[in-house]
Order: sequence, then structure tokens, then C-alpha cells
Amino acid sequence: MKAAVWYGKKDVRVMDVPEPKLPGENFVKIKVEWCGICGSDLHEYLAGPIFIPTTTPHPLTGGTAPITLGHEFSGTIVEVGAKVEGFKVGDRVAPDACWVCHECNPCKLGMYNVCEKLAFTGLMTDGAFAEYVVVPDYTLYKMPDNMSFEAGALIEPLSVGIHAVRSGPLIEGESVVIFGAGTIGLCTLLAARAAGAGKIYVVEVAKARKEFAAKMGAHEVLDPTEIDIKARILELTDGIGPDVVFECIGSDKVTPIAIEVARTGGKIILSGIYEKETSLQINTIVFTDKIVIGSLAYAGDFKTAIDLVSDGRIDISPLVTGRINIDDIIEKGFEELVNRKDENVKIIVKPY
Repeated sequence: MKAAVWYGKKDVRVMDVPEPKLPGENFVKIKVEWCGICGSDLHEYLAGPIFIPTTTPHPLTGGTAPITLGHEFSGTIVEVGAKVEGFKVGDRVAPDACWVCHECNPCKLGMYNVCEKLAFTGLMTDGAFAEYVVVPDYTLYKMPDNMSFEAGALIEPLSVGIHAVRSGPLIEGESVVIFGAGTIGLCTLLAARAAGAGKIYVVEVAKARKEFAAKMGAHEVLDPTEIDIKARILELTDGIGPDVVFECIGSDKVTPIAIEVARTGGKIILSGIYEKETSLQINTIVFTDKIVIGSLAYAGDFKTAIDLVSDGRIDISPLVTGRINIDDIIEKGFEELVNRKDENVKIIVKPY
């Protein structure tokens, strides 16, 4: 089968690899229908290795580079292990990407997203930029019949946004500022609307993403290249600042601003992945009783995401700005997202 395999920085190869076999009795094999290109895939392509193990095999999966990328996916189960319960061949699924130990303290607390041996499909073990992928049964979520495979491939990023909103938690009626209108920023916008947020303001510079944010419910979209966003945010919030701020970029330059603009006692949720260290004036937090919260991935949020999409409360389909074949994943996928950010949000890949 064809797969998009990461070998190193700017070295992802579309090549023939053997079909995966079930590594255990609690695993399933899935025929992949669509897989989205995630920001973390781009991070690995441009600056990796970040998460991908290159020398020491991962302690949970045993994976090491070269690794087949891809973790935002949907598909159909084609084989089940002997001990798999509740799932069968033919089930349509949108799997969680987290592989976990179930034994460490975070896992016991239900915080499996920060498992001490956490691994992700497509980063620490072979992923879904391939015709077939194998995953443990505890990652599986069934898709309802009214959900398309395209929408199913977007449940993973939507779950990241839902987890961020829950991490606050965002309380109904609270004012919100979201920094970044990439996939995670827009998913956070959708989740905040579904949670009953009051006014929602989005900070973004890319033309297409500004348009998407406006169409998907932002009350105003602020471009820092055109206006003084700190002054405008204060003006929009009656000189107080927003109740909740989401930093969805992972920018060392944006994060201090996100903290600064939040109101006294406000909450700042960080869900971006950072490539650089960030300098912060901690007194900005201490002197104003602000609360800074980390939000990684998701923990049990897939069911909520599926429910919100299947019953129509969230329309996730407009996020897709490109559909490509795996043969074109470098030129029309990674490079397209890097070089034409102004025109793209989510590109999904058909692996066969």
C-alpha cells in the first residue's frame, strides 16, 4: 500500500510499504477514507523531529522513525482482534489518536491526554496517511450513519477545540478572544459558540482564515497588521478585557499578548504547540489573579464532538478547503499549506 512516511525534516516520502498486521488481540485494522493534514504534521515536516522518536523506540508503541504520518482520520473497520468488544468489521469509525498506558496517575484521573507514556497515531507509531492503519480498540468511536467520512476526519481537531473550551471552563455568556483562526482556532470558535459564549473576537492575519472566522460566527475579526489589537480588544470589552482568551497558535510572540489582554481574574487557555521558548512577565499574571491553563489534545471529548456534528449544532464541513490524493501530499498538501496559508484551512487526503 502507499503511505506518506516521515524520514526527517523536509523529507516525507510517498512510498510503498507493507500493509500493517494486528499487533495484538485488542487492536483493529481500519481502511482509511480521509485523513487531514494537521498543524503537528506541518511542524514535523518543517522543523522535526518534535514528537517523532528517532533514536530510542517509544516506550509504549516501540515506534521510531521512519514513521507514517496522519492522525485526523475516519474509515471502516476491516479486521478485529480476538478480544475486541463492541466493534465489528464494517463499523464506520473516527478514532481518537491517543495511545495510553491506563496505569499512570494521569490515566487513573481520566487525564489520558497527558499519560506518562502518551503516544499519538502518526507520530509515535504508524498513522493514517496510508490505505490501512491499526489502532487499539479503546481509541474507537462509531460514526452515526448521517455523518460523512469527510466530517469524521474533522472530529479529531474539533475535539481539541472542545477540550480547550472545557478546560477553562468557558461559562455561558462569557466574552472570548481567540488568537489564531487555523483549524484549531476555528474549532475552538465553533466549540465556544456551542457552549453559549457571549461575544467572540478572533485575531488573525490570513485573508481566507479571517473570512472563515467571520462566516463561522466571530462577532469581529481583528488583524494585528491593520489595527492596535490590544486597544481594540479593550474597546470591545468596555475597557475590562475578555473573560477567556484562547491562544491557538503556539507563538512565543502572541502568548504574552494573550495573557496581557485578558481581564483581571480572567482565564488564558494555551492549546498551541510551541517550537520556541517563550519569555513571560509572570507578574502580569500574579498581580492580576489571572489563570493560565494548558490544554493538550482531548480526553473523552470525541463523543461530544460527534454528537454536536451529527445533530447539527456544529457544521464542521466548511473547514475543508482542499481534497487531494496521497500522491500529491507534498506539493498540494504540506507545501500548499506552508506557502499559501492565506487560502487554506484544512486539506484532507484520500490515501488510495
